[in-house]
Amino acid sequence: MSWQALATQAADLAAFGAAHLHDQVAYLATVKRDGAPRLHPVRPVVTADRLFLFMEPASPKGHDLRRDGRYALHCTATGEQPWDLYEFSVNGIAHPTDDPVTRLTANAGTGFPRDDHFVLFELEVTSASSTVYDGEGKPVRQRWRGQNEAVADA
Repeated sequence: MSWQALATQAADLAAFGAAHLHDQVAYLATVKRDGAPRLHPVRPVVTADRLFLFMEPASPKGHDLRRDGRYALHCTATGEQPWDLYEFSVNGIAHPTDDPVTRLTANAGTGFPRDDHFVLFELEVTSASSTVYDGEGKPVRQRWRGQNEAVADA
């Protein structure tokens, strides 16, 4: 499923996610060859209907995603108070693309355009969630799961 499915089915959650992911530092988890997790800082590009990542050709995260496209992406949770945190995460499958039109779309959506040296991945989104904390420090969560995804609540 694309970011568009999230935006269509859970518009508020997608808007929250875009505000906390787009062109900002976030953390990408991938699966290493030995099955261990690997964590990487990235700067996602969110357009109205798609989610992208650019990376260096020799990046370990790119190798991970080419071999096993599964990923988890989490925004940097920031706030001035312990309860003033805004979290957003998505999971899904990443696909490398060398389509010139897709590259133009991704570059048009970012303040940091990348040349052809960089590898472009489009991220399918199978689930998304957010957590914010109310004035009493209690978590308020939203979750979305794509129709074809069967994921148990954590």
